[in-house]
Amino acid sequence: MKQPEQRTPSAFVLAHLSDPHLTGLDTIRWQQLLNKRLTGYLSWQKRRRHLHLPERLALLVQDLHSQAPDHIAVTGDLTQLGTSDECRQALAWLRALGSPEQVSVVPGNHDTYRPEHWSGTIGLWREYMEGVDDEGGFPYLRRRGPLALIGTSTAVPTGVTFATGRLGAPQQTRLERLLVASRDAFRVLLIHHPPQPGAASWRKCLTDAPQLRQVLARQGVELVLHGHVHRRREDWLPVPGGRVPVIGVPSASVARGDETTVAAYNLYRIERLAAGWSITLHRRLIRSDGSVTADAPVVLTGPEVGAAQQ
Repeated sequence: MKQPEQRTPSAFVLAHLSDPHLTGLDTIRWQQLLNKRLTGYLSWQKRRRHLHLPERLALLVQDLHSQAPDHIAVTGDLTQLGTSDECRQALAWLRALGSPEQVSVVPGNHDTYRPEHWSGTIGLWREYMEGVDDEGGFPYLRRRGPLALIGTSTAVPTGVTFATGRLGAPQQTRLERLLVASRDAFRVLLIHHPPQPGAASWRKCLTDAPQLRQVLARQGVELVLHGHVHRRREDWLPVPGGRVPVIGVPSASVARGDETTVAAYNLYRIERLAAGWSITLHRRLIRSDGSVTADAPVVLTGPEVGAAQQ
């Protein structure tokens, strides 16, 4: 990606989009629908295929590329039902979005609609989810400029009408270790389900969110990015020395809605200060007529977003 104009030399720009639901289901076989996928397919036929439009997603990606961010984070739900064909479609889309060096991905609940072989589904995206230690799995840690991107998976198969997520104890243990190991960097937690209280209904929540919040309260983090709720959200969680922003974005392919739900992505300009960090948040919305609206930037500075822990 080329460097954008008028960028502060020390600033690192991170783009965040989520829930593109980019795949179509025109070629799905009836044998693949003899499970929970049937309800998802009916929902897609009745409503979702009219709401999530590939041309709207294309406009968003075109605008994102024009901003030339240093890195792009995608927080899940690339597919509708998580079939192997869809995951291959999503891989082609990721390659057009950027290289594995430029893009980091975590899966969402739609990407793990039912139990499937890892290698033939979301494992196809493994180059976009590989960490510096090459251990594989989640959480992973990727170093990009001053950032430590920590990607988690809350994607677990659930019953009909449920869209809950779960980290599980092994991920929480590894996450705590990675947070400690990357204290020298600006740590960004990538997660599909929001971890803050009240962000999602009980049918769609992160079931072990309280345990995750305890990990963050002990070890700290500088920014949490999520998707899942298809709505703009700005929340805060306590960490040692202050509190940090927890920010969600709408679906990247939604064709209609108000300023909190219309297709959008965020840009974060991140700079190290003498004590702590500065974040400038830029929201970019793709309107129903295809025009782009850039909201006034929001600046989060210093202790409000936590101090760098040495």
